[in-house]
Amino acid sequence: MNPSTSRFFLLAGAALAPVLFTGCETTQGVRNPSGVPVTEMRPDERGFVAGTGIESQDLVTVTDKMARSIVGIPQIARAQTPPSIVLEPVVNNTRFPINKDMFLTRIRVGLNRAAIDRVSFLDREMMKTLERERALKQSGQVTASANPNGPSEFGGADYFLTGKLEGLATRTSQGTGDYILYTFRLTDARTSRIVWEDSYEIKKQGLEDAAYR
Repeated sequence: MNPSTSRFFLLAGAALAPVLFTGCETTQGVRNPSGVPVTEMRPDERGFVAGTGIESQDLVTVTDKMARSIVGIPQIARAQTPPSIVLEPVVNNTRFPINKDMFLTRIRVGLNRAAIDRVSFLDREMMKTLERERALKQSGQVTASANPNGPSEFGGADYFLTGKLEGLATRTSQGTGDYILYTFRLTDARTSRIVWEDSYEIKKQGLEDAAYR
């Protein structure tokens, strides 16, 4: 190999080295190049992945309306003592397998946040734990910080809050349509009278059905 040829290869190698080094750095800096980015949205916002069923924006709209409606009735607004409410399971008669109890949970949270001095909720989901704790106190194994010698009494319900989701579905070659009626009611625990009831209805149509889980 003559001197001019050797010099050519040395110059070519020197020029190629930064390119290769830069290429390695670029490749190492890539993060999930073939992935799809996630879009964060508000719960009350209709997303681009949507169907004709019950979705987050429906949950937010319905529960906000029910909370505002409940707190305005005379039995709540004018009560001398904040009435106690027990949540009963929601009945889901739609074709969508959703977590139906999210509706009452969100109504409860909304009322506890905005009207804690006008209404209270009894935690019946904790009954087994509460009964066990009461038994421990009665046996003297543990004591309460407030009134340790007094009896443990569980509060009774003044009202029961429950709801029902009803659905009507239509499916043709042109697409899918769903009508959903949301109804909620407050029942007097002593007289069984319905003291409050409200509803919300939504109808949606789409070209394709969506899978809900």
